[in-house]
Amino acid sequence: MTRTEIGHFVSEDARTEFLAAYDRAMELWPGPRRALDVETSYGTVHVHHYGPRTGEPIVLLHGHAGHASNWYPQIAALGAQHPVYAVDTLDDPGRSVQRAVAAGSRENAQWLGEVLAGLGLERVHLVGVSYGGWLALNQAVHGPERLASVASLDPGGIEKVPARFYFHMVAGLFGLLAPRRLRPALGRLLANPALAAPPEMIAPLMLAMRTYRPNSRPPARPFTDEELRAVRVPALVLVGARSALLRPRRVLDRVTARLPDVRAEIVPGAGHGLTLERPELVNSRLLEFVASCRRTGPAATG
Repeated sequence: MTRTEIGHFVSEDARTEFLAAYDRAMELWPGPRRALDVETSYGTVHVHHYGPRTGEPIVLLHGHAGHASNWYPQIAALGAQHPVYAVDTLDDPGRSVQRAVAAGSRENAQWLGEVLAGLGLERVHLVGVSYGGWLALNQAVHGPERLASVASLDPGGIEKVPARFYFHMVAGLFGLLAPRRLRPALGRLLANPALAAPPEMIAPLMLAMRTYRPNSRPPARPFTDEELRAVRVPALVLVGARSALLRPRRVLDRVTARLPDVRAEIVPGAGHGLTLERPELVNSRLLEFVASCRRTGPAATG
């Protein structure tokens, strides 16, 4: 579920090169934005904020090996009326600096809860994609105190990772080596939007693959039925119809039967990277869902 050692770059030069590419990727975001660092028991967590400083915040958790720039298609829409915070997770290459291993579900909920507390956030709408979707649901199970809702987009942890997902990952890596003019067609064929993503977003990923160790983590641990039944905040689950990670109908059947208060939907035409493939639909569903979770207490600022 998590790494058993702290991630690191192979050299300081490699880290410097990665961070330069990271900063260029963050220019895909609209401005202005501000960068924040929050100290936790497991390390320093880097967070980007966009939008107003008051109102009910939306907190974003990227997928495995990603970072905050991956949310660029969502930021302007979500940040028009909500404070938006995008977290660089501790055990992925980014600007967060990990100092202790978060070895399990409760430890992951602890560091993320400390981030929300350090930012002074209450009634958070927590949104995650892929592994970030697992982190979001995990928070709803093990650290829900500051949550108003949780949204998981093609998340890990609903069922066992199938073998085809690893084939999909390898095929995507080979696709990135193809001539740029061919990548959009390959991306459509493989339901892998990263192949058509801006080069600024791809550059940090490619650098991290070569210079970040360890550059993989065990699959997200599937949640038990009891854990899913324990989620007491409203939940939104979106699944790509062409997901390489999930079997969409089976996932919808499981979450609707187990999560007490859930909206679940299969996104037509989308694969695992539905935030990049269908950004307008994802943004619309997220904003509709957040609006439906009317605030009943004071919203904090960060």
